[in-house]
Amino acid sequence: MILKNVVSIIFSFLLVSVAFAQDFTVSNIQEFDQAIGQVKPGSTIILKNGIWKDVNLKAYGQATKDAPIIIKAETPGKVVLTGDSSLSIYGEYVIVSGLWFKDGVTTSKYVIQFKKDSKTFANNCRFTNSTISNYKVKDEDNKNHWVDLWGKNNRVDHNNFTGKTSSGTTLVVWLKGDAHIENNHIIDYNFFGHRPDLGENGGETIRIGTSANSMKSSKTIVENNTFKNCDGEIEIISNKSGDNIYRNNLFLESKGTLTLRHGNNALVENNVFLGNTVANTGGIRIINEGHVVRNNLLVGLTGDGYRGPIVMMNGVKNSPLNRYHQVKNVEVVNNTIINCGPIAFGAGKDKEKTLAPINTTFANNIISNTTGASVFEAKDDISGITFSNNIVDSQATVDPLLFTKASIDWKMFKALPMPSINNPVLKQVLPTKNASDNDITGSVWAVYVAGAFNLENKKYPKALTVRTGPGWKPVIETPKVKSISVDIIVDPGVGTLRKAISKAGNGDVISLKPGIYYLDKQIKIKSNLKINGSPDGKTIIMASSKLEKPLSYLLRVSAGITVSITNITFDGSNKTPVKYAIVSPDKMESDLYNLTIDTCVFKNFKNDSGGAIIKGYSGTRAELMLIKNSRFEDSFRGINLSYEKNQGQFNANNLIIENTIFNNIEEFAINYKRSIIDSNIEGGNLMIDHCVFNKVSNKEKGSIIKVKGIHQVTIQNTVFDNSFLIKIPVALEGSSNKIDNCLFHDSGFVKVSKGASESNIIYKSPKWEDKKKFIPGKKSPLLKSNNQIETIGLIN
Repeated sequence: MILKNVVSIIFSFLLVSVAFAQDFTVSNIQEFDQAIGQVKPGSTIILKNGIWKDVNLKAYGQATKDAPIIIKAETPGKVVLTGDSSLSIYGEYVIVSGLWFKDGVTTSKYVIQFKKDSKTFANNCRFTNSTISNYKVKDEDNKNHWVDLWGKNNRVDHNNFTGKTSSGTTLVVWLKGDAHIENNHIIDYNFFGHRPDLGENGGETIRIGTSANSMKSSKTIVENNTFKNCDGEIEIISNKSGDNIYRNNLFLESKGTLTLRHGNNALVENNVFLGNTVANTGGIRIINEGHVVRNNLLVGLTGDGYRGPIVMMNGVKNSPLNRYHQVKNVEVVNNTIINCGPIAFGAGKDKEKTLAPINTTFANNIISNTTGASVFEAKDDISGITFSNNIVDSQATVDPLLFTKASIDWKMFKALPMPSINNPVLKQVLPTKNASDNDITGSVWAVYVAGAFNLENKKYPKALTVRTGPGWKPVIETPKVKSISVDIIVDPGVGTLRKAISKAGNGDVISLKPGIYYLDKQIKIKSNLKINGSPDGKTIIMASSKLEKPLSYLLRVSAGITVSITNITFDGSNKTPVKYAIVSPDKMESDLYNLTIDTCVFKNFKNDSGGAIIKGYSGTRAELMLIKNSRFEDSFRGINLSYEKNQGQFNANNLIIENTIFNNIEEFAINYKRSIIDSNIEGGNLMIDHCVFNKVSNKEKGSIIKVKGIHQVTIQNTVFDNSFLIKIPVALEGSSNKIDNCLFHDSGFVKVSKGASESNIIYKSPKWEDKKKFIPGKKSPLLKSNNQIETIGLIN
């Protein structure tokens, strides 16, 4: 009887609460703030259509599952929040729907957050049927997020997130504190649209957790979403916590991978990855333990290495939370991989990452390609992986102990009708039923078969048929790129250059006045730019002496862009030496870039822990690196393009150095290498013309120029002087390697082999008139009038 009365009282209370609920219609932030303070469970606040600028909506309340508080647009998509606007959702059972955050410029760390402050969070709340597009930050140092998920049991669904260009993850799930552990959030039916390559870390589309909290359980579900052209960085999704589920998601032409970066026990199933042969598209990268990767379909992914279709990384012994834990107790089963780059086992192996995968199963997978290209690569011991029942339909050579060669009758699946496609994105990428018989293995609609999906189901993967995004269609226009370049004039000082570059657009010219430009942070150049110093040579770039930590580099050229630098002195002098002056894009960012350096000086880069003046990272490549009329001096190393370890790969298509001095360099001036058995195979081009190498790598086993494996090398009209301890300054091999009309003095002897050629080599004193400026005297053999061929050394 007592229990019956208690239930009756509670039910009566709920009826009374709902009875007091009321609807509010508001037309501005003042009316909204007044209404939100009055809402009861079951209440609805309707935002009038129109532009809401510079507003901070606080959607909060204590409601119930059956009587939530709803904040919604009068017409979905017609309430446009712009300017410096944001939304905070907190409390219990609060639903926000139908908003469009459009073309804003924010000063906040978030656009939407599921909390009020560090003590008040959202539980059982929802953000739905909305859009955030092209929302920028006022300050480029603001690495903001579009959505910060806190609390528990919240849902983000049926939204469109397109056009995030600033640093910072698009959507983050946080696990700081017990209030967010085992949160059971659901992220579903969202469309994640174009995100350009940032050229740096921090460009994930979704991140769940952080390395510090990666051993905590999140239990977040990411399902039924579309990721199209999400190119921000190599990690499209970054899993950094435990017990998460990723299923029925479509990854379309996105240059990266679903990365199980930290944390254990993830389930990755029934996802579809369509690369459509777009460069650098990848699949699933695996680190840590206890994961299950099954029933996924991967088609037309071109990435390799870290961006392969399936990648198992090597681990670090006694790894800290932020490095690489060993892959163990992982199952990779029933996946279908078609016309993709090679699967990678033991990826990343180096002196630190020495632990190969163990106690891991790779079974019942189907791999097919029509090119005969390699289907997998093992970078380390694979004895810790159990291979069984894996079928390869390809002309590729495989180890029969690991894979079974078989021909799959793809034609039997052609009779299957096209799916009912609700996702409009797919209408342009799925072939028609009349796809060529000869190309059936490349046809998405017919190859879901075999390992990834039960042959008896006769159903398409859900990821190919589900509709994502809001119920209304946002027409998102790509911001127009400036067609006219702007000349940005910059004054010397601390941070002035970085701020100017961050605001510059494609094709702009950065003009630096005479003076010293101190860098307080490393600069990443993300636009096609010309950076010009003053013609008098008095423009200097160097690191600030007041930094707590040394800079790794001064400038980074991002993937896919073109940068020209003229009339600037780069000075590595500092209490804590800068490691590099200029570096390539980050590792594995392989879009071709171009770098031109003209009339510049690089000096005092003396960091001897692997430092150099210019460095190319593994997995990156310049189409053209042109250096002319410049000086490299008083430094540890010159140009280091030797970090590409993958067979046949290299860091520049063309390296051209003209009329340039390398003076007093402790180790090599140039290290440009390719890992290949035969350098006669095309790949890589080095041209050195009218240069001077003085006191470079002055040691018995030193090398002034290292070019092992480079197909085409031409060294001509160049001086090698004053490296008196060295024996072999240059070693050339291959029929396309040659050295002609060069002078060596106190610098050893050239070595040629395997068809390389040498001609008109002079072993005499250069007879300098000015040893500092390297000007020859009247009787010098460097002059054309004396050698009868061509001027050797610098030209005016």
